[in-house]
Amino acid sequence: MMSDIKNAAKVKLLALDVDGVLTDGSLNIGAEGELFKAFNARDGLGLSCLLRSGVRVAIITGRKSAVIHRRAEELGITELYEGIKDKRKILAELAEKGGLMREEIAYMGDDLNDLPALTFAGLACAPADAAPEVLAASSFISRNGGGRGAVREVAELILKAHGKWNDIVDVYIKQGQGDSQ
Repeated sequence: MMSDIKNAAKVKLLALDVDGVLTDGSLNIGAEGELFKAFNARDGLGLSCLLRSGVRVAIITGRKSAVIHRRAEELGITELYEGIKDKRKILAELAEKGGLMREEIAYMGDDLNDLPALTFAGLACAPADAAPEVLAASSFISRNGGGRGAVREVAELILKAHGKWNDIVDVYIKQGQGDSQ
């Protein structure tokens, strides 16, 4: 846990997969081919807090979906990469463009296609219900599964490591500020 906090203190960018991380991995498809996904509100609030505290958030997903676009827009996430086969390449490009070292990047993924990105990131994270190979490659494993608060755990880890969590909590207590994420 101490090394997780040490590594999280360096993080300037959190990149996330969608299916199995921001969602539970279920793919609900309607009769007309429309795709439905359920997102966790606590995950959303955690991401909003990261963004407000100056930590960049990126979504890197193998699928293309209006639902993902809509959720990213709701949260204020402008770095959205859809239809991506090589997630590691996107992380490397984000690092280069942003002047980031690998240890300043956290990535959360849940399945085999996330392994290259996980091995690139300085802080490799996985939901509790990730594939065994992903769990083995991750330095931080959440207590919760994908779409069930796993992302919130990573957000809190980073914010606490940056010394910002208590300030965020105080804002909500004192000002009654609330996001509907």
